[in-house]
Parts: sequence; C-alpha cells; structure tokens
Amino acid sequence: MNDRTQILVDHVSYSYDGGETIVLDDVSLDIKAGEFVAVLGHNGCGKSTLAKLLNGLYVPTKGSVHVCGMDTADDDLVLPIRQRAGMIFQNPDNQIVASIVKEDVAFGLENLGIPTEEMLPRIESALNSVGMIQFADSAPHLLSGGQKQRVAIAGIIAMQPNIIIADESTSMLDPTGRKDVLDTVKMLNRQKGITVVWITHFMEEAAQADRIVVMNEGKIVANGTPGDVFHDVEKMRAIHLDVPHMADLSHRLRKAGMPLPESILTVDEMAKEVAALLCPSK
Repeated sequence: MNDRTQILVDHVSYSYDGGETIVLDDVSLDIKAGEFVAVLGHNGCGKSTLAKLLNGLYVPTKGSVHVCGMDTADDDLVLPIRQRAGMIFQNPDNQIVASIVKEDVAFGLENLGIPTEEMLPRIESALNSVGMIQFADSAPHLLSGGQKQRVAIAGIIAMQPNIIIADESTSMLDPTGRKDVLDTVKMLNRQKGITVVWITHFMEEAAQADRIVVMNEGKIVANGTPGDVFHDVEKMRAIHLDVPHMADLSHRLRKAGMPLPESILTVDEMAKEVAALLCPSK
C-alpha cells in the first residue's frame, strides 16, 4: 500500500448463507487520500455490502480490506478503523440516540473515551462545520430529514475521521435535504481533505464526484471520471442505470450529428458548448 492509498480492497469476495449467496465477487479497488469517490449500482449489486466492508462491519469471505493501513479482519483494529472511517447510514433516525442534538454528537466521543474538556470544543466545531450550531440544544425529532443527517455527519466529524463513508445517506430526503447533505460533505472533502466514499443511486450526485465506481451483480464494471463513465450511455443502460440528463441529451445530439464533446454533464456545460457551435469565435 503506498502512502497515498487510504482504502485498499484486494480481490474481495463476500457471501451470505454459508457461501450460497455471493454478494461481492473478486472486487479490487483503491481509494487515495482526499478523493471523493461515488459508487453507483442498482439495488442488490453489492454497493452497501462494500460500504460495510470498508467500515469493518463485515469481514471479507475472501481477500482483504485495508483502511489507513489496517486490516479490517483484525479484531484488535476494529475500533481504530472506525475512528478513521466514519459511516453515515441511509436513515438518519436510526443513527440518533439522544434527545438533545449536542448530546447525540457527543455519543461517539464518549464511546472513544475522549475527556470532557476535549469533547466540548469538538462538538461545537463539528456542529459549526455542518451549519447546525444554532440547533445544539434542540430535540432531534423536531428537525427535518436533511438537518438530522447533518447532525449525524457532525457526530462523525467530531470523531475526526480520515474517511466518511455515506451509504445512500440522501435517499430518504427531499431534493433540498439531499443538496444540503451533499454540499456539507463536499465542503468537508474540499476544505478539510476528508476522503469520501459516496454510495448513491442519484446520477446527478455521482456526477459531482472526482471518480465513479459502477457495480453490477457483485462486480465493478466501470471505474473512472464522471465524464468517462457517463459518456458511455449504452453501457450504463445495458445494466439498467440512467445517466445525468445533460449526458443523455448530449449523447442524443451527437447521434444526430452535432459535434459535442463526450464529457458534458451539466446544464452550464451544455449551454457553453451549444453557444460555441452557434456563435463560433472569429
């Protein structure tokens, strides 16, 4: 493992039912420090199992997973691994354990045995970083879904992880809540250098990542930049996945003969390229 690799998945297979149900089949993947990697795939493709393997919740049936140089199969390393790789789950209600926001953020720190005098500034800093400090004394059950997820993220941040693993953490939220949570995690990635593994089924979310890993039937079938992955519209459709709207539109326009680049993913990029075709500079 080189100095920049934080997560190394080496020929990993995972199965349930004593080997009868294979969920992951010989998967290899490395993720560098500071990367924002999105993992895509339809339900049952193995992406949530992969997330749990990265956090040490599951242990590979075959192969190995190393997080920050530590083998997840080593029972003595489970706690250090989870200190460095924090998990945000799909349903924020399943993560909230206290009746006051600041007490919920403190929960993980208490489990780590962090002294009280160190906990208080960590809690305040974490809530500030997700824009929730004004709700520190609020009851979590009165918050919106997006606010609850930000509280869950604050609990992870307070533990000062190197990595955040988000397992479809926006799937139960409305569009505003999804944007709030993704913007928060992107900010932590860009400003604090936290590595992010973002598991999602929203194509527009994946398009904002540095790299996309596409899974199908327990295998990785694509791995590259958003432009590289989404320009192959036919391949994505063959495994029953969609692409961002602008990637689909540019694909259709190219087939109709319009000379557009394959990397278009956003409305702004489309507008710029169409304007350049209609009004070429002299």
